[in-house]
Amino acid sequence: MINALDQIRRLFAHNSWADAELTVAVRDHHDAEAWREYSHILGAAEVWLSRLEGRPSSSVVWPKLTVSEADALRQSLIVGYDAYLSTLSIERLEEIVSYTTSAGQPFATAIGDILLHVALHGQYHRGKVNLLLRQSENAPAPTDFIAFARGVPAAVTPR
Repeated sequence: MINALDQIRRLFAHNSWADAELTVAVRDHHDAEAWREYSHILGAAEVWLSRLEGRPSSSVVWPKLTVSEADALRQSLIVGYDAYLSTLSIERLEEIVSYTTSAGQPFATAIGDILLHVALHGQYHRGKVNLLLRQSENAPAPTDFIAFARGVPAAVTPR
């Protein structure tokens, strides 16, 4: 049976894969609203990583990124989360991180809950990006976890 930390690591591997898939779809179709949502996935993930690492963020929650800036941020997030996750033990998932939101509100949350939020938040917004792509008559990026787990694309519904 897979433990909680290994499952979180697997979710972050899925995030990296899914963001790579989504990057291609969004970049190819030049949909401004889809790009805004995609940039938010990256910006929010950086903000959460900075909180976990106890450092100032290099991004805002809703950044306005160029393609090259998004690529650089996506790559830095892969490296950053991989490095952070490699330092964790199952016991540390319960450690509390204190931080202040972008609205100035203080909170304290368990590391495991933050990591689960980052994974789920990214998938939620990937769904929004895919909806926006479909609404503009473009093909969505197949980012389902099961496609990642199987190693083959999921069935794509016609537009």
